[in-house]
Amino acid sequence: MELFSLTSKRALITGSSQGIGFALAQGLSEAGAEIVLNGRNTEKLNAAAEALRGKGATVHTLAFDATDHDAVRTAIDDFETSTGAIDILVNNAGMQHRAELENFPAEAFEKLLQTNISSVFHVGQAVARHMIKRGSGKIINIGSVQTALARPGIAPYTATKGAVGNLTKGMATDWAQHGLQCNAIAPGYFDTPLNAALVADPEFSAWLEKRTPAGRWGNVEELVGACVFLSSDASSFVNGHTLYVDGGITASL
Repeated sequence: MELFSLTSKRALITGSSQGIGFALAQGLSEAGAEIVLNGRNTEKLNAAAEALRGKGATVHTLAFDATDHDAVRTAIDDFETSTGAIDILVNNAGMQHRAELENFPAEAFEKLLQTNISSVFHVGQAVARHMIKRGSGKIINIGSVQTALARPGIAPYTATKGAVGNLTKGMATDWAQHGLQCNAIAPGYFDTPLNAALVADPEFSAWLEKRTPAGRWGNVEELVGACVFLSSDASSFVNGHTLYVDGGITASL
């Protein structure tokens, strides 16, 4: 299965001290990649790194705020110079804020824009500049079922994830000529810290199980296969695509 091997590759995953980001980091490591964990909380980052090292992973930590353009550029450039190439980037950092649209706080809207979409631009650009020089690279942006759908109370989040889908297409359009493959993974409803309030709501869980053809919440490990595929040579001619991993929720009424 050499097409799917990530041996000798190095992967940076933003927002990877917990949840989906941590699961993807572990999965990419198991496929052979060296891992670079990112987040703002160094204590959580170090704990996550030790957990992965305990399973045999080679791990670096790179603490920076993905919404700060200058900090991102400095951290990426310094890492490339001091440690080596970032072959795979997973733009996973994200947040949620739930409120009825007519009363949605303006400051929360701005924070969503910065965390969910501006970070994809900042980190994607900083890493791509090095990938372009090498003539190869993989960028995977984490979208959502809200890349295509909407639900009450999360309109700004929906806007940011729709933007992630279109920015992914733009990255592919500009950078495919330089040997980069830029794609997105759009998770459905997964049992993560971001969804803790929904998981704990019996009424919502019952609705979700009826609405999703698979009839259940997703487990974060079920995102790993898609990420390995899009990180590997197996996806060498896949570009600008959003892969929905959602139990069929976007396919059905």
